[in-house]
Amino acid sequence: MIRSMTGFASAARETGAEKVNVTIKSVNHRFLDVVVKAPQSLGAIETRARALVQQKLARGRVEIGVWAESTAMPAREVSLDEPLLEQVAAMLAAARDRGLVTGTLSVSDLLRIPQVLEIRTRADHAAGATAALLSTVDEAIASAVDALAEMRATEGAFLAADLDARLATMGGFVDALELHARDGQRQLEARLTERVRDLPPDLRGDPAAVAQEIVRIVARSDVDEEVVRMRGHLGHWRALAASEEPCGRKLDFLVQEMNREINTIGSKVEGTRATEVVIAAKAELERLREQVQNVE
Repeated sequence: MIRSMTGFASAARETGAEKVNVTIKSVNHRFLDVVVKAPQSLGAIETRARALVQQKLARGRVEIGVWAESTAMPAREVSLDEPLLEQVAAMLAAARDRGLVTGTLSVSDLLRIPQVLEIRTRADHAAGATAALLSTVDEAIASAVDALAEMRATEGAFLAADLDARLATMGGFVDALELHARDGQRQLEARLTERVRDLPPDLRGDPAAVAQEIVRIVARSDVDEEVVRMRGHLGHWRALAASEEPCGRKLDFLVQEMNREINTIGSKVEGTRATEVVIAAKAELERLREQVQNVE
């Protein structure tokens, strides 16, 4: 099946406590290359994101961006550095005995002493993303991957229509080359026969041997095998494009094979009309090759 390797999609999920946004884009690549860009706290999702992509896509460079935030107030805890407080109290008591300060240590004094009292996020919440957040991220990534696969399939339909038209053009070139090649052979045989006939009788040699040599020379410009192989490649192309499996690499290989056959035909055919068709066919094959680079 013809699917494009380029596309873009996004997805968002929001629960009571989490908001997640995911963007995903893909471009051409020989293989499947997945890059995940996410906060460090969401590092656990990378493996799962790759697995989700591999289930839907076969080729392309896929970049996934993940943004997540929690809307719930994180759990807090209060930490009191008692050893430090005891040291401060002891120093104040000594200063009070010497008459340097008066009064006792109050709560407001305690709050103003650096590093004695600390309010912080609980360690079990600060260590990483919650299971609920990871589940929400998974859902958003799966939705974005599905949307990307759908977009690539839609673009693939347009690619398929263009490739089918070019393939039909190539089929027309093959038919024309077959006719021009046979016509060129007839013209070549007629020219050689005419030249032998114009030779003096003492230089014509054995008529049977000359006729055999003419046939051998004309046979060099026979392209029936190449034409048969070209039609086989065109049929194979249509079969690959109609199957459900990704076919981009195989189509790229077929373009190379067709180009090889056209080059061989160009080196063998006789006549300017056949040469013109060969040039046009090579140009069309180059357009096919460029389009095939976009096929998954």
